Amino acid sequence: MDYREDPLRWRLILGKEIEQQPLFADMKPLEGAWAGMDQSLEFLYGENQSRRGGTGASSPYVAQWLKDIRTYFPTDTVSYLQKEAIEKKGLRQLLLEPETLEKLERNVELAATLIELKHLIPDQTKATARLVIQDTVANLRKKLEQKVAQTVIGAVSRESTPYIKTKQIDFAKTVRHNIKNYQPELNTFIPEKIYFYEQQNKLNDWNVIVCVDQSGSMGTSVVYSSIMGSIFASLNLFQTHLVFFDTEIADMTEYLTDPIDILFGIQLGGGTDINRAVQYCQGLITQPDKTIFILITDLYEGGNQNELLARLAKMREDQVKTLCLLALNDQGRASYDRVLAQEVANLGIPAFACTPNKLIDWVEKIFVGEAK
Repeated sequence: MDYREDPLRWRLILGKEIEQQPLFADMKPLEGAWAGMDQSLEFLYGENQSRRGGTGASSPYVAQWLKDIRTYFPTDTVSYLQKEAIEKKGLRQLLLEPETLEKLERNVELAATLIELKHLIPDQTKATARLVIQDTVANLRKKLEQKVAQTVIGAVSRESTPYIKTKQIDFAKTVRHNIKNYQPELNTFIPEKIYFYEQQNKLNDWNVIVCVDQSGSMGTSVVYSSIMGSIFASLNLFQTHLVFFDTEIADMTEYLTDPIDILFGIQLGGGTDINRAVQYCQGLITQPDKTIFILITDLYEGGNQNELLARLAKMREDQVKTLCLLALNDQGRASYDRVLAQEVANLGIPAFACTPNKLIDWVEKIFVGEAK
């Protein structure tokens, strides 16, 4: 094959050093996706020793590299490159030596990387990898749990009703806390505060459905979704469903008590059929006007896009409180299908990337009636 028939492909195959040869001397520097592919391949096969071998493959770079190869290469090539990377000293040390893994800084990116590559992690390191993920989840949950509880319970307390119903009054608690105010001359007591059952029951009819794209690019969103779902479920104030999907569907609701089991029970990667997942979630809705549907996906749809939009429009029409999160991460940024995102937004459904704290604020607005 003559290199002149496809010089860019030959440039990628032969590497940066080939630019020094006369045949490639006139080639312009690679740009855009070509430059991204070249950098990803350089990590595996290049001559730059600072980015291969030893401890050069740091956790942050590994996470970025995994993200890059998913961006620039098809799924079968991504799988091959990951296996190739395991054979390189930097990634091999990261995954094969528990003592190295233990020293890495715990963060959501590392957790997502380990989850994605868990099928490649050898038995002697799996326990350490699970511990790293467990520590990461525990730290993230600790940061979010208090805010969720305060926000949701606070929303319940602020939601007012125009009339007080006697069946909502907790008479036993009201008497117990106000007996000090007994007035003998009136043969009664004047309560300073009335306690209600109503506050703890008013959310029982609500159903929160979190539907998460588990394609490889959604790693950090998957971690945060598992944590948020488990926190919602632990409040016991409303029903919570957690559904993951690629081209298949995994309903993880029964595992909500342990986000670690959830994360080890899913497999990042594969295709994407958002329409099928939304169809499944429609079957979980019993009271549309008391349902919050949170779809977390970058909207790169491999299924029927027209049917997807029709289903989302029907949810909106039925008064389901619907939100499309293009990513759930610390940066509140995402790479996504901008055309489809705009079509979703045109339905009146918010479509944006956000942080976990922003998601909590949005749920609060739903419960106090400030969001539709």
